[in-house]
Amino acid sequence: MVGVIQSFLKKGYPFDNTFCESFFNYLKKESVTAEPTKTRINWISLFQYIDEFYNAKTPHGSLGLMSSNEKERNYYS
Repeated sequence: MVGVIQSFLKKGYPFDNTFCESFFNYLKKESVTAEPTKTRINWISLFQYIDEFYNAKTPHGSLGLMSSNEKERNYYS
């Protein structure tokens, strides 16, 4: 992939993956199903969760308690 930089922090220093950990924490709490996402329907519901709930409604402390979509709208306006 172009523009992707691998993390080179020391082992046991988790601060480089904080955002991923936060996302998966919300996903586990808010997901409708806890079953593995092996079917097309489960993948679709995962993408709907990301697009319609996580990015649109979930406030993030690192974004001043705005959702990702709000922060993006503010940036471009």
